[in-house]
Amino acid sequence: MSLVLQLRSERAKINTMLQALAKLEAGGEALSAEQLSQFTTLEAEFNALTDKISRAEQAERMAAASAVPVSESAQGRTSPPPGHISGSGPAEAPGVRMAQMVRLLAAAGGNQQQAAQMAQQGGFSTDVAMALSTVTPGAGGVLVPQNFATEIIEALRPMSVVRKMGTRSLPLNNGNLTMPRITGNTVVTYIGTETDIPITGMTFADTKLSAKKAAAIVPISNDLIATAGISPRIDDIVVSDLAVSMGLSEDLHFTRADGSGSLPKGMRYWAQAFNVLPAPSTAGITLEKIDLFCGGMMLRIETANVMMKDCGWLMHPRVFRWLQSLRDGNGNKAYPEIEQGMFKGYPVGLSNQIPVNLGTDGNETEFYFVNFADMMIGEDMDLTISFSSEAAYKDAEGNMVSAFQRDQTLVKVIAKHDFGPRHVESIVVAVAVKWGAGM
Repeated sequence: MSLVLQLRSERAKINTMLQALAKLEAGGEALSAEQLSQFTTLEAEFNALTDKISRAEQAERMAAASAVPVSESAQGRTSPPPGHISGSGPAEAPGVRMAQMVRLLAAAGGNQQQAAQMAQQGGFSTDVAMALSTVTPGAGGVLVPQNFATEIIEALRPMSVVRKMGTRSLPLNNGNLTMPRITGNTVVTYIGTETDIPITGMTFADTKLSAKKAAAIVPISNDLIATAGISPRIDDIVVSDLAVSMGLSEDLHFTRADGSGSLPKGMRYWAQAFNVLPAPSTAGITLEKIDLFCGGMMLRIETANVMMKDCGWLMHPRVFRWLQSLRDGNGNKAYPEIEQGMFKGYPVGLSNQIPVNLGTDGNETEFYFVNFADMMIGEDMDLTISFSSEAAYKDAEGNMVSAFQRDQTLVKVIAKHDFGPRHVESIVVAVAVKWGAGM
């Protein structure tokens, strides 16, 4: 444990005793002379420790700022990539500093003090060395500094389809956010010269977001950890693994989670009943029916008095490939723009997190037309990571895998966020979709 953490732990114990004495007095019990003397002593010790912590933190920041490599030619387990400049590092790419922090902590077996020394001696970025020196342990692992957490959330944007389509990210203050939404617009009318102006106004409701805990487990090869400083591509791999795992979880829950228990509510369950439409059956379907149905989905939002900004489709690749294969009577592609990822003038987002085994026969899916500018992700910047080289996890096929047997280290990432729309009318869902089921 670092000196800063040790001092903070001692101060926390003293604070507990101080609070106990204060509660006695607040409850109407008069403190004895001995208790008053004890309170004064504890108060002095608390203030002295606070000063020590301040000096220790400043010393660690100075040590991190002056860190240099032990050997200019050092390469290997803890050294920076070739071309790395001590004290700066390739921190421009989103998530790189977070990846370096994760790898060093994993290499040190979660020991923060050892990881900080490795960062200093290996010549990593001063930001990484200082973060490892001053970071505090949380309930489920190590709390990631907010500037690093912000970077990894930015790295999620190209990985999470829901984010990539234009969903807005907003901070959750103290884990909560309340956003007013308009449910009825002001009515403007023309009047005569001697006619009273009618009283009218907007009607509002609230969308309330509260932090929900999401966890992702990322297996990292111990070979990658052991060669941490040899190639800058290692950082890209770690960032990508973190972002993909978290992005898949977000897409699954922001799309279809039902909001029960600790889950956020996804678009499927935010959608109003009149905007949930059964798709035409594939039996006897024609291009005209497809056009009318999809145009009707678009019309629902176009007539909802919302700004048509960042609208798009969200579907499983099965539906996309089926639409791509459609031909008109002359053999031409019915929707040629689909080759550019567009359908009926709007971009398409593809996600395997939308199931294709819905319905009684297990062959149905859904697809969505959404005004993503009205979708919100409330972000709590408290990102927590923890490590294990002995735990087991389930792979994509549902098989249990031993990290110890595979020579891997598991990184558990815990994030807190919530999802909701500013206007529920901005979500239209096609259900009972069997399009492409026979492909």
